[in-house]
Amino acid sequence: MEDNADVRVPVLVVGGSLVGLSTSLFLSRHGVRHLLVEKHSGTSPHPRGRGINARTMELFRTAGAERAIRQAASVLEGIEGILQARSLTDRSDHNWLIKSIDPSGALARFSPTGWCLCSQNNIEPVLAAQSRAQGAEIRFSTELMSFDQDATGVNAVVKDRKTGEHVTVRSDFLIAADGPRSPVREALRIPQTGNGELFHNVSVTFRSERLVEVLDDLRFIVCYLMRPGADGALLPVDNQTQWVFHAPWHPDQGETLEDFTDERCVNQIREAIGVPDLDVEIGGKAPWHAAERVAERYSTGRVFLAGDAAHEMCPTGAFGSNTGIQDAHNLAWKIAAVLEGSAGIELLDTYEAERLPVARATSERASARSAEHSHPGYAPPPTMGGGPGSGVLTTAMGYCYPQGALVGAEPARPVIPETLKMTGATGTRAPHMWLTRAGERVSTLDLYECSFVLLSGAGTPWQEAAEQVAEELPARLDAYTIGSGPDADLVQEGEADWTEVHRMNAEGAVLVRPDGFVAWRSEGAVADPRATLYEVLSTVLRRA
Repeated sequence: MEDNADVRVPVLVVGGSLVGLSTSLFLSRHGVRHLLVEKHSGTSPHPRGRGINARTMELFRTAGAERAIRQAASVLEGIEGILQARSLTDRSDHNWLIKSIDPSGALARFSPTGWCLCSQNNIEPVLAAQSRAQGAEIRFSTELMSFDQDATGVNAVVKDRKTGEHVTVRSDFLIAADGPRSPVREALRIPQTGNGELFHNVSVTFRSERLVEVLDDLRFIVCYLMRPGADGALLPVDNQTQWVFHAPWHPDQGETLEDFTDERCVNQIREAIGVPDLDVEIGGKAPWHAAERVAERYSTGRVFLAGDAAHEMCPTGAFGSNTGIQDAHNLAWKIAAVLEGSAGIELLDTYEAERLPVARATSERASARSAEHSHPGYAPPPTMGGGPGSGVLTTAMGYCYPQGALVGAEPARPVIPETLKMTGATGTRAPHMWLTRAGERVSTLDLYECSFVLLSGAGTPWQEAAEQVAEELPARLDAYTIGSGPDADLVQEGEADWTEVHRMNAEGAVLVRPDGFVAWRSEGAVADPRATLYEVLSTVLRRA
């Protein structure tokens, strides 16, 4: 099949939902040619997950997609807060679980961007368009039928669901972003661990023109309506006439999807909201399952799992989709480095080493968050640990890699800390600070996308060492001097001092990976910068 394949691409991506399309975008930014196949006829028509955390927006920012995503999200602009209530008409029992995503404005200290609410049906077309604009080939109505692999690549058969035509594809790697029931994961016989299915909901889209009058000035991301016998979660789609109601579904009690008739849904929505004659026009229904499952392995040979194929999480906190997008970002630069020959194939082993512990810790936090919020339909098992854990911002941005494509990380460091502190430690996301580069204001995070970056002070030998190492390996490595004087490539803004932000002295240097994580740092001078940097980068890239 290798010699006779109809299509030959470096990477085959299976699954064209949120994570798969993000994978395509990140691969495109690295110049990696690939084919994405998705069995459905197009992007999601249903307004599913909407919360994009600040870390994910940082990734979309460097990938050039932030502006288009925020434009697509404009219908939900300015909406924030999570409300719990027995009804919307009686405000005396309203309980704000979260009044504001960033009430103190603390996020601006850590990031050049912020959270975004963009429903899946709005963001997916943006990601597809952005990827295609950079040369990505995306085929909808195309289903993976089978695959096998050998020492040098993956053979796959895909089917055009419109014509019935079967096409053979030969790729160096296959990335499975094919959802929680992943056929690829099943074929690889990769087991999962965790608490399994936690609760079930039916997502009901509906139109109501009067609901906005009931809300008056009330705005929220989601409202958990707790009326006994008619509980559910209400979410705005455009905050005018389009809405979603998540109704608890109990298949363990014999309930079927057919039981959710239009009449039942209309009555439940009216009762939950507290307006018996509210105008409600049902649009569509889609079941979804909240679960806590994490794959025991993230890859077998040249086939990798990403997103829901690798982990399922409770929806509270929007951790699942964001973790999946960050999976894709971690994997994309590593595959690009291997394909271009600057890294050994062993670099790909660090994908699981880094992302699997993050998924486990985050999925536990997501389940705990749903319990804390008393998500409708969720009755936490008595064996599940309770009590508050790390906050959403800390979980989303403060996670670290105690091991992986790093030199000098702390193996005993907790994957998710109790509090958010961006110190520039190895294995953590590099700190954000504002700079001026050639007259343009940029964040340090804007520097990290397709190459390693070495930051050092002006007048030190690090920049020359980096230029030598980049040629010797060879590897994608950019070097910048940073400081407050005119001789620095990057001029720090205001009173900020990069050495304090990165916890080092003026003779030190920090090496940041393409995904923005610190790969290594020297807090001060070393005897031979070139030899040190050569050894460090060779180790990170797993070069023999």
